[in-house]
Amino acid sequence: MSASASLSSTESSPLGFIHRFVPPEKGSQITLLLLHGTGGNENDLLGLGSQLLPGAALLSPRGKVLENGAPRFFRRLAEGVFDINDLVNRTEELGRFVEKASTKYGFGRKIIAVGYSNGANIAASLLLLRPGLLTGAVLFRPMVPFTMQNVPDLSGTQVLIEAGTGDIMVPREQPEALADLFRRGKAEVTLLRQDAGHQLTEADIEGARQWFSRLPGSLSR
Repeated sequence: MSASASLSSTESSPLGFIHRFVPPEKGSQITLLLLHGTGGNENDLLGLGSQLLPGAALLSPRGKVLENGAPRFFRRLAEGVFDINDLVNRTEELGRFVEKASTKYGFGRKIIAVGYSNGANIAASLLLLRPGLLTGAVLFRPMVPFTMQNVPDLSGTQVLIEAGTGDIMVPREQPEALADLFRRGKAEVTLLRQDAGHQLTEADIEGARQWFSRLPGSLSR
């Protein structure tokens, strides 16, 4: 069954987010939470999710904040300057959506976020503010969402960070700082630096596919 054939769409959802859900195939127990970048929507990362982990369930919400008409998952005050209060509130809102979606669609708690740019930043925030909700995350071009004195216990959480060496939107020190933040919580972190800018490349996708193939058996299906 193709992803398009199994696609479920909700335009006015009681779950709180316009979203797409693709049921799993081949007995997969994994759900990928797909989180788009600024200006994206619930359709943008469906193809990527299918490439990264064929057969996994796909849950893809649309960000509810508009910046000059472009959907985002939380507000920013300027480029690279986050509205932290809004980020915290939107993170909690997204966490509740995932929990409700899990009940509605009947998927388990093996949830791995796949986020790009703004979506990667709120995925990082989910890991830190809602520990235990996600079992892992693939973060393309993320920044540190906020600093924390006491990082929650993230033991067993698998995180991939993919940075671009020529990314003019993400300061070079940010990916390493984010990796260190997760490692303080005892997460298993892989940091890859690609010869790229802010946009995704085939090397990013291949790096993520290889990362998925190396996950512990309980998280790879």
